[in-house]
Amino acid sequence: MQVWSILAGILVGMASSIGLAQSTDAQQRAASPTNVPATEKNTLQWASRVVGVSSEKKGEPTGEQYKASQALGRPSKIPEMGESPCAWAPFYADGTADEWIQVGFETPMQARQIVVAENVNPGAVVKVIVIDQKGKEHSVYQATSVQARQDPLLRIFPKDSAYLCTQIKVVINGAALKGMNQIDAIGISEDTKPVTVGINVSKNTPKDIQKENLGKTVNSPGQEVAPVISPDGKTLYFTRNFNKANMGAPDRQDVWYSTLESASNGNPPGWSEAVNIGPPINNTGDNAISGMAPDGRTAYLINVYRPDGGMSFGISKSIRTKAGWSQPVECRIANNYNLHEKNQLEFCVSPDGKAIILAVQRKDTRGNRDLYVSLQKSDNTWSEPVSLGGVVNTAEFESSPFLAADGRTLYFTSAGHPGFGNGDIFVSRRQDDSWGNWSEPENLGPAINTAEWDGYFTIPASGDFAYLSSRAGSLGEDDIFRLKLFPAIKPDPVAIISGQVLDSQSKKPIASEVASGLFGDTKEISKVDFNPETGEYKMILPTQKTYNLKARKEGYFTTTEVLDLSKDKRFRDIRRNLYLVKIEPGQKIVMREVLFQQSQFTLLPGANSELDQVVSMLEKYPSMELLIEGHTDNQGDWEPNMKLSEDRVRVVKEYLTSKGITEKRIQTKAWGPSKPVASNETEEKRKQNRRVEFTILKL
Repeated sequence: MQVWSILAGILVGMASSIGLAQSTDAQQRAASPTNVPATEKNTLQWASRVVGVSSEKKGEPTGEQYKASQALGRPSKIPEMGESPCAWAPFYADGTADEWIQVGFETPMQARQIVVAENVNPGAVVKVIVIDQKGKEHSVYQATSVQARQDPLLRIFPKDSAYLCTQIKVVINGAALKGMNQIDAIGISEDTKPVTVGINVSKNTPKDIQKENLGKTVNSPGQEVAPVISPDGKTLYFTRNFNKANMGAPDRQDVWYSTLESASNGNPPGWSEAVNIGPPINNTGDNAISGMAPDGRTAYLINVYRPDGGMSFGISKSIRTKAGWSQPVECRIANNYNLHEKNQLEFCVSPDGKAIILAVQRKDTRGNRDLYVSLQKSDNTWSEPVSLGGVVNTAEFESSPFLAADGRTLYFTSAGHPGFGNGDIFVSRRQDDSWGNWSEPENLGPAINTAEWDGYFTIPASGDFAYLSSRAGSLGEDDIFRLKLFPAIKPDPVAIISGQVLDSQSKKPIASEVASGLFGDTKEISKVDFNPETGEYKMILPTQKTYNLKARKEGYFTTTEVLDLSKDKRFRDIRRNLYLVKIEPGQKIVMREVLFQQSQFTLLPGANSELDQVVSMLEKYPSMELLIEGHTDNQGDWEPNMKLSEDRVRVVKEYLTSKGITEKRIQTKAWGPSKPVASNETEEKRKQNRRVEFTILKL
């Protein structure tokens, strides 16, 4: 089996009209006319179904390239011109005199204007017929001669439009204009103002975006592509080709990296001289890092590294320790195959490490390559890839996906959505927790996208800069550039949470598992391992929410910290050490989630989860006895606070006994406001004082 190289992807992208992936949803495309002026949006309707067609050009063995279905929905090529697998084309290259396509519309309406978009050889349309609700045909356009047009949009204004249009039949004389003929879209409008189509560029895109070449310490006269920036933004990994220092041969790809150096001696921050990452990641084959976990120490690589030193198609993972990078191990993906003639694959890994988004060609791909998702299973293997759907994918290629740190903002390269070049960068956002519901892709604009292929967009967790590959303005072949992100295309803000897990008494690091979930919810949304050898745990969490942060280790009580990011609307870098309490007599455990409303003894949401951990511990150690201590803040009089703390420990004891724990194993003590752990100056501080603590009396 062939291995895959990034260079192959670049060359295919630059070859312009090579057909790749689509996952077409014609109805969705027809229902969302974002490529027209605002005044047209309520009156313009694109065709939503194919009624019939004379013939279709052959594209890929599977998929929908050049088929009649490609004339549905909004234009996919126009306003750019030229051949596209995202438009209908008759079977014969020069066509015949009576090729035709008939389409239907979801909602019957008066067609005061009819639009036929011809992206190749406009002018071949010779007849247009409207079919009304009763099935009666109305001839609204008849060409006396075939003449080439410069405007790709044929606009027809019927003299009689009192009837409701349900279908349209378009006839072309392909033999009259030499070469291929294509129809990109067919639309109807109740408005007589001439319809225009455009590129769905992200709103408020500035015109003065400057792409900064990273300079000679990173770029060379050779080729630098596929940048992957570490989540903390301090290390840039990339693929270098046409370089004598590569391990295999100058025309074999190696992974190199550069680090961001702090300002010194009056010099601004800058990137260090690039270094070859060396073995085992680099070998005599083609090597590339395509994803990096939040910890910055787990790299995902193209190809499977075989024991005999060879490589095969797939994805591998390597972990950096004090001894260096580990031997890459295969990420086993169910039914993982690639029908692409050059085995081209590009991918990224979600920030929680639970999903891989692949650009690959499969049996259900509608072009050359589509974007798919593979999810991690409980046994650490990966599910069979599933298409991201027809909003993102087209009958042209989709490639170089990157999922931002927020887990919902996807950047990718495509030639199937209207753009400025052979492959433009787009952004789309997940609309829910599924992987098949995406917002309409937005083009990042002409200041970022060039007339050539542009891709490999990558962003650190801070969301301040983006890094990408481009040939325009390079030192030789493709170079790596960066640009400052503007608000419209920024991902949602996140926080990097990092630290160590320590023994509460010895303060020594403990290898453990760290997990996070939404406060008051038992579902975990992120889970990482802390290994003292690597130095720290690290995870990325979206801001504007409150989380539970938990550390787990056999022989220790699971510790829980409440992490309140609900008021944070910008990137944050938070250091939070977690302390585990060993399960042994005399140890005191503070219950961070067992909290109460002020002046009340009703448990706040989220308490059950932590109390259930106490129940599990008592069940595991049948002879264990506990002391429950209750505390209040200093608001109000002393005696009511003492009574309140008594009620609180009573409620907690009742919860434990309701789960089958005998009363004699639980003692209680009420302290009122006498032992605060924080000042009582603010509500946040007072909330920490309204707490419950457990002490292990007997094991």
